[in-house]
Amino acid sequence: MLPDDTAPTPGTERTSRRLASDLDEPRLRLLLEIGRSVFADLDLEVILANVLRSARELTGARYAAVGILAPDRRSLERFVTSGIDAQLQARIGELPRGRGILGLLIDDPRPLRLADVGAHPRSYGFPLDHPPMASFLGVPVVIRGKAWGNLYLTEKSGGAFDEQDEEAILVLAAWAATAIDNARLYRAAKSRRDELERAVRALETTTDIARAIGGETRLDRVLELIVKRGRALVEAHSMVLLLRDGDELVVTAVAGRVNSDLVGQRVPIEGSATGDVLRSRRAERVGDVADRLRFALGEQIEAATGLLVPLVFHGRALGVFGAFDRVVGGPGFTAEDERLMDAFAASAATAVATAQNVAQLSVRRSIEAAETERARWARELHDETLQELAALKISLASARRAREPETVSAVLDEAVGQIDSTIRDLRAIINDLRPAALDALGIAPAVEALVERARARSFIAIDLTVDPAFPGARSPHRLAAAVELAVYRLVQEALTNAVRHASAARIRIALHASADLISGTVSDDGLGFDPVDGHAGFGLIGMRERATLAGGHLDVTSSRDGTTICFSMPIAYRAEPANDDTD
Repeated sequence: MLPDDTAPTPGTERTSRRLASDLDEPRLRLLLEIGRSVFADLDLEVILANVLRSARELTGARYAAVGILAPDRRSLERFVTSGIDAQLQARIGELPRGRGILGLLIDDPRPLRLADVGAHPRSYGFPLDHPPMASFLGVPVVIRGKAWGNLYLTEKSGGAFDEQDEEAILVLAAWAATAIDNARLYRAAKSRRDELERAVRALETTTDIARAIGGETRLDRVLELIVKRGRALVEAHSMVLLLRDGDELVVTAVAGRVNSDLVGQRVPIEGSATGDVLRSRRAERVGDVADRLRFALGEQIEAATGLLVPLVFHGRALGVFGAFDRVVGGPGFTAEDERLMDAFAASAATAVATAQNVAQLSVRRSIEAAETERARWARELHDETLQELAALKISLASARRAREPETVSAVLDEAVGQIDSTIRDLRAIINDLRPAALDALGIAPAVEALVERARARSFIAIDLTVDPAFPGARSPHRLAAAVELAVYRLVQEALTNAVRHASAARIRIALHASADLISGTVSDDGLGFDPVDGHAGFGLIGMRERATLAGGHLDVTSSRDGTTICFSMPIAYRAEPANDDTD
């Protein structure tokens, strides 16, 4: 039976009372010096080595050992020796587990001195190649009233261990217990600190991701930011991101020491390491990349080790991160790296899913806007051009039946007028689709022609103001074709919406230019609308996308007093100025 955990170990109280009187002065001085060295470190292995060295020095023992109890306190979990080299230890074989004399100290944790350990009834003898041992001294190491282990000494130089040896080793064991307890407390505090640091780093990682991509919805840019941030987080030589596409994973972004040609490579989910990580949704540290990763990754990534982490969003596996070879402390990745990447992947998965949804929504809205525009042109052609052509056919058919020249002449005159009207309408449609003035003269003349056509078709007062500094107004310089087209389409769509839907009496258009930006404003005094409430028919979605593609932005404000649409984008000029004499 083990003694009560709260009871002091026999001999420890006696030690403190008899220390000054029982130990000779040289040994007492040595013990005090040893005490300072024992308490000088907080690393358990260093403390144990110091205690064993000091115990041999205090007693003249040839061998010393510390047996550390297992959690059940019925056997030894570890056995640390001093005085036996590695080669001899290898010949001896398995270390003691707490049987025989060592088990006696476990069952009854009190000091034990023996002149001949082999003569004791509990002795099991020694294994082959074990050095001979006769004299023995064992004392318990007790921490906070609980047996932690035992300190063993054997083969005292000059004979058996005496009472002073026992007293000195009891003092050393008490000091060792305090030092070990301090080391355990330090290790626990360090573990809690490390855990807190990991949590802070994970939080910082999540925050960094949110800050970096919080305002970014373009999928390609989001993927680029993610692989760069992830690589920096775990200090990897390279990182790849694979996203799921049906039964395959596709490399969509890379960073670091990896060929960009890898982007677009496909890896089957079935039978691949990345596929296993995707399906299991558990990270995996790879010890041999060439052996574990096959297909495109294993062949094209020059790395020894890797870390594969799944991207999971709301229970849906989106893809897999692959980090390869640590730059510092590598090449292998640690459990800490795995935890950090798990936290990183959670934030990254949210960003990827959001960007994918935005991309899909953008495509869907673009398709809807294009279909709406097609429907509008179909109505234009049906309601105006086709009806005029049908009326012309009827007139010409009636002229063919007529006998009087005067009647035929009148019908033909009317037909010519209808043809002229139809030609004008078709030209207007063609100009709306792609104005010739935009290609030939530039943005300012094209907008002026657009406004003139709108004035001719409606009874609305339309004012146009073009800044003299605006390219093409008084300068031969032309904007880049993509920028000119973007400005024209934004003005055209805003003007068309105001004419058709705003019930406005006046529309004002202004074009301005600064050193690096061009901007435009289209405002009306019409009824207004809610720009957030699904007015896709007004073309706002397409207008915003067009401004974004040109590197700019578009703002819409609307109330009962009217609507104002403002846009701006960076200036980009053509390589050569346009010719002034171009028709």
